Amino acid sequence: MTTRRAFLKTGAAGGAALVVGFRFSADAFAQAPQEKKTPNPFDAWVHIDKSGTVTLITAKSEMGQGALTALPMILADELEVDWSGVRVEQAPTDPSIYDHGTGGSGSVAGSYLPLRQAGAAAREMLISAAATAWNVERATCRAEKGYVVHGPRRRRLAYAELVEAASKLAIPDLKKVPLKNPDDFRIVGQPIPRTDIPSKVDGSARFGIDVRVPNLLYAVVARCPTFGGKPARFDATKAKAVRGVRQVLEIPAVAAGGHSAGGVAVVADSTWAAIQGRKALEIEWDHGPHAGESSQTLRQSFETIAAQPGKVVRNDGDAAAALSGGTKVEAVYELPFQAHATMEPMNCTVDIRADRAEAWSPTQAPDWTRSAIAKVTGLPPTSIKVNTTLMGGGFGRRYQADFVIEAAQVGKAVGAPVQLLWTREDDMQHDFYRPAAYHRLSGAIDAKGNAVAWHHRIVSTSIRSFWDPPDRAKPEASEIGGAVDLAYAVPNLRIEYAPAPSGVPVAWWRSVEASINAFVVEGFVDELAAAAKVDPLAFRQRLLAEPRMIKQPPDSESVLDTRRFKAVLDLAAAKAGWGSALPAGRGRGITCAFSFDSYVAEVAEVSVDKAGIPHVHRMVCAVDCGRVVHPDGVRAQVESAVVYGLSAALKGAITIANGRAEQSNFHDFEVMRIAEMPVVEVHLVPSTERPTGIGEPGLPPAAPAVANALFAVTGKRLRRLPILRV
Repeated sequence: MTTRRAFLKTGAAGGAALVVGFRFSADAFAQAPQEKKTPNPFDAWVHIDKSGTVTLITAKSEMGQGALTALPMILADELEVDWSGVRVEQAPTDPSIYDHGTGGSGSVAGSYLPLRQAGAAAREMLISAAATAWNVERATCRAEKGYVVHGPRRRRLAYAELVEAASKLAIPDLKKVPLKNPDDFRIVGQPIPRTDIPSKVDGSARFGIDVRVPNLLYAVVARCPTFGGKPARFDATKAKAVRGVRQVLEIPAVAAGGHSAGGVAVVADSTWAAIQGRKALEIEWDHGPHAGESSQTLRQSFETIAAQPGKVVRNDGDAAAALSGGTKVEAVYELPFQAHATMEPMNCTVDIRADRAEAWSPTQAPDWTRSAIAKVTGLPPTSIKVNTTLMGGGFGRRYQADFVIEAAQVGKAVGAPVQLLWTREDDMQHDFYRPAAYHRLSGAIDAKGNAVAWHHRIVSTSIRSFWDPPDRAKPEASEIGGAVDLAYAVPNLRIEYAPAPSGVPVAWWRSVEASINAFVVEGFVDELAAAAKVDPLAFRQRLLAEPRMIKQPPDSESVLDTRRFKAVLDLAAAKAGWGSALPAGRGRGITCAFSFDSYVAEVAEVSVDKAGIPHVHRMVCAVDCGRVVHPDGVRAQVESAVVYGLSAALKGAITIANGRAEQSNFHDFEVMRIAEMPVVEVHLVPSTERPTGIGEPGLPPAAPAVANALFAVTGKRLRRLPILRV
């Protein structure tokens, strides 16, 4: 693999090159502390060398979602080059230039227009250079597959021949540069093979856990099993006696900029030796203030809080008055904590020197990684180089900096390169979990079967309450999406939110609150349909009959178009054969959700065996994510989200006892196995709208689709996840 240093040396040796800058839009879900940027319109770079090779240097991390394929596809199409001539390279970590952060399903959505503008600017400069060389009117020239072509004589000059002259021209105003007609796209929308697959197949791909540098030491950390605890005292005598162990040291907890738990680090010549040394440690723990917390005490807290009014986040009409008439429906929905459970556990390799540092990290937020190392070491951020590696899954977990802080603490203390590695048990028991939630709902159906009232009270262990200072916390900020922007037309609607105190660390999990609220909202819509004695699909269609644009909460930039919402619902139903006969013992459930500006409807086909175990046979997904850049990538993302969603719906849960997570590995935090997976069909809505998010929107509809299907089979309403038995 060509390194950036080698690339730059080659480019310098090759002579002049054309470099065009463009800006990625800010990631709406980036939580990393942002360094002050010097005003600069260039946040990433396009490089065309004299051989004609086009290289996209991108700050978006590759964690299996295919960003390093989809992004250069956009560039190549607008630039008018052959796909085979495009290369992609990871950007160096420099927040003064690059817009780092990979999350919120925002890589393609946020990069689409800037990449097109960058490609168009480079194309127009090359055309201008060719027109000058031929001494012809610029309007008689056009770009075509890596060449500039002139008039009916079809004279041609390759981009490689034009680079030197083009590089001396002024860069056009990116906001005014002419863009291709999307009808002329040759690459966008095509099933292009992914650029990261060959190296992953032949084993040459380097993930964070694969990093090896000279004189590398290895470290693991013993952390207090109780959230918020710390070592009271420890004896390292036996640990130091383990062959290969070099050093044992205590590292303090860090609250600001990363929420690292601290603990006792064991440094050794190998990871195995470090793990064995950790086992030999004798530690007495101070279990801290949360040792009495359990899933049971938390549920009691939820019930108490939910019995009182919360903060009103939406209030249409008079829900209280409307609930007093008609047929009333009441329900409580509950969801547990969820672990991210990435296949590659947390790790970070650092080399801390007196005047500089270098890190190799599988991170979704390399700028946060750099900031964290700067805080630990006292080094200026500009003297810290962060290399972003491939990562074995992210799902929001790798937006955190706790594992980076630990690596920096150990690396600074030992004065040698160190790879800090978490075991699976570390990862499962010291995660930043998806919040636990408790939802109390009331609704009313009038005599005509119309939904006339909806009262939704949300209680959860708030992400913002955990991360933000008390004076700036907005507890509902990451808890109400997918509920407050209810797509269905209910005239009397009241949504409330209240946070529940907890010592369990929480953060952003794949699709954030949408993964919780879709289960609740779509389940309760089904309950209202049953009360109205109306088919669940027909009931939803009735509530979506009048087109509306919904912008909630008021400060949100997202707008839900109920026409697109209904269109994916109708498509999923049609593709699933809604209303047609099923084999005996099977049922269907339908759901729809809007998240990250995309619309996804899903139909689940399920059965229940004699032991009461549910089985999902088929998932039919209809997706509207605007213009599809990489269709195979979109389908893969939706399939992946369905796997993740079904795992949370049917199997996985983190439960708390004595202030700690009870689960430790995949034997007691189960995920879907290959033999258990249903057939997953993904149907894409053709669209000319701007691309929107796709990494997460396929997840929220999965759990309620299954629960609604199980109701169709058994008549039992399932309101608590995971659904282990019916």
